[in-house]
Amino acid sequence: MKTKWVLLFLMITQMGCQIIHCNVSYDSKAIVINGQRRLLISGSIHYPRSTPEMWEDLIMKAKDGGLDVIDTYVFWNVHEPSPGNYNFEGRYDLVRFLKTVQKAGMYVHLRIGPYVCAEWNFGGFPVWLKYVPGISFRTDNEPFKRAMKRFTEKIVDLMKSEKMFESQGGPIILSQIENEYGSVGKAYGGTGHTYMTWAAKMAVGLDTGVPWVMCKQDDAPDPIINTCNGFYCDDFSPNKPYKPAIWTEAWSGWFSEFGGPAHQRPVQDLAFGVARFIQKGGSFINYYMYHGGTNFGRTSGGPFITTSYDYDAPLDEYGLIRQPKYGHLKELHKVIKQCEPALVSADPIITSLGNLQQAHAFSPGSQHCAAFLSNYDPNNAAKVTFNNKHYTLPPWSISILPDCKNVGFNTADVGVQSTQMEMLLSDSKMFSWETYTEDVTKSDESSVFTTTGLLEQVNVTRDASDYLWYTTSVDVDSSERFLHGGELPKLLVQSSGHALHVFVNGEHSGSGFGSRKHRKVTYKENINLRAGSNKIALLSVAMGLPNIGGHYETWETGVVGPVALYGLDQGKRDLSWANWTYQVGLKGEAMNIITSDSMSSVEWTRDSLITQKQQPLTWYKAYFNAPDGEDPLALDMNSMGKGQAWINGQSIGRYWTTYATGDCQGCHYAGTYRPLTCQIGCGQPTQRWYHVPRSWLKPTNNLLVLFEELGGDPTKVLLVKRSIS
Repeated sequence: MKTKWVLLFLMITQMGCQIIHCNVSYDSKAIVINGQRRLLISGSIHYPRSTPEMWEDLIMKAKDGGLDVIDTYVFWNVHEPSPGNYNFEGRYDLVRFLKTVQKAGMYVHLRIGPYVCAEWNFGGFPVWLKYVPGISFRTDNEPFKRAMKRFTEKIVDLMKSEKMFESQGGPIILSQIENEYGSVGKAYGGTGHTYMTWAAKMAVGLDTGVPWVMCKQDDAPDPIINTCNGFYCDDFSPNKPYKPAIWTEAWSGWFSEFGGPAHQRPVQDLAFGVARFIQKGGSFINYYMYHGGTNFGRTSGGPFITTSYDYDAPLDEYGLIRQPKYGHLKELHKVIKQCEPALVSADPIITSLGNLQQAHAFSPGSQHCAAFLSNYDPNNAAKVTFNNKHYTLPPWSISILPDCKNVGFNTADVGVQSTQMEMLLSDSKMFSWETYTEDVTKSDESSVFTTTGLLEQVNVTRDASDYLWYTTSVDVDSSERFLHGGELPKLLVQSSGHALHVFVNGEHSGSGFGSRKHRKVTYKENINLRAGSNKIALLSVAMGLPNIGGHYETWETGVVGPVALYGLDQGKRDLSWANWTYQVGLKGEAMNIITSDSMSSVEWTRDSLITQKQQPLTWYKAYFNAPDGEDPLALDMNSMGKGQAWINGQSIGRYWTTYATGDCQGCHYAGTYRPLTCQIGCGQPTQRWYHVPRSWLKPTNNLLVLFEELGGDPTKVLLVKRSIS
């Protein structure tokens, strides 16, 4: 009778946690779900970087590609835009996203953080957090720990209420606390270690019934699993012998920055890295990213991260399958699953097959046997003998033998046909163009203030806008020599903003731009001044707040000085401590002219744009009808300069037609990969096309609004279709 009940219990547990509540655990080999060790393949898909209408398709493509798990960060700043006010709607509907994963029969790794990095604005922290009295980010600081604990509890309680943890029958099998804190914590010393151990204890105390991980945290305390991020993780070992080897971020490519080229990672090398990790005993791999998506609105961080977050991922920014990356990895996943019984049951027996060649054999001689034959030589193929059979290994490759005899897959042998993405002109035309130009000579007196000296930008804007006006007056004596044929004076502006536009007496005098490598802007140019009072207006522009670095909440943005005039009769005149007037944002922003309801709040001009002089700081609007078909859509912004775009009130994101510099000399898969290894697009705009989700469109009369900082030609803006050939 006892044996009968034991068998019944085993049958029930094998039917999964939908029937009984099962905790997820781990041992030295793998994550253990419902009593079984699992070798799990995961991919990152970030819900705010796509739309709810895209989620099911993305997730099903991921499942068809051989994935078991969907990985996502939780983005604090979109969920709590102001203290205590939460938003889980639309693209931020985390529960809907996770239930879509669950419906597909997949698991979830929920990376709560709540610091995410992710090339996301302010690293995922809400900007209001910076102004909590006495706060210091990511260290042993009580105000920060209280806020972090409160948000983490908010997310965990939400997940519990929706029965999202596997221990409740839901899809979440892992959660992450903090994110890539190791090097930061070491720099902070004892306070960093104290904070890290507090975060671990706090997370475990939430009693989710699933394990917690910390990535890139070598000293993560038990029972937290420390994990690896990187292009390769085959040299990684967990900090305790009873923890499994988990690769939380296998970088499928790299992000793009305005002014730089696009980065590609050959799929042969990515597959090689994954196979190396598996043959060393790895049991959980997550691709970062599997679908990169789009930094809609002002969500990109950095600064200078592009609106596209394509990441050369297996699913491209628009959700289309990128071949051969998708298909080659699918074949890799298929053969790894064939090897799973052997991989989770035994440690490998390692045999040398040559100077740069090895065999890793799992359970040789048993019912389940798998072997990995490796050639680490990046230049030469190798002929090896294993189990009395001969094999030829291409350079920088691994052959996987799911039966220890026959090659089921070689990482360098791509049998999937490549596809090429094309942008094809749609049947939709822009019509009824109108313009409105910001008046730089007048301020909205109700929203400005004046003070002595230069203020840091975010302290003024609270990141409510990318734009902050700094305005001052300069009196010039009529006797100044430059007014009588002498050399014009120079204006020097040192700015920690990311772009700067200078106006003198209402006329555009020039602009300056930083870059991801050189974030400060130095503007030093001749300016036209007149006798009497002169108005100098500086428009400082942010291109995303920092997302990484020690105490990045203290980093400055904006015109922090010095600001000075050179070449006057009395020599240098320092304006840094003059009276400065500040205005947050643009008049068009304040009047919300991006929506049809607010169109009449300003006076639009219908003059022909073809003959009209292209002015800086100009708003443009037009209408268009949705094109036929279901192909993904994008705006071709090649004719524009720099600014932002909206469709039907939804922000497409920042655009900037800045040209990529770099070394685009071709790419070979073999050898250690780094982002500089494989670059494309040099001499072309870093980003030309901007994703337009079809779900944002109506059949007719869709409103496009552009704010152009420099002066582009909107009549050449096109709506194109993303197509695979």
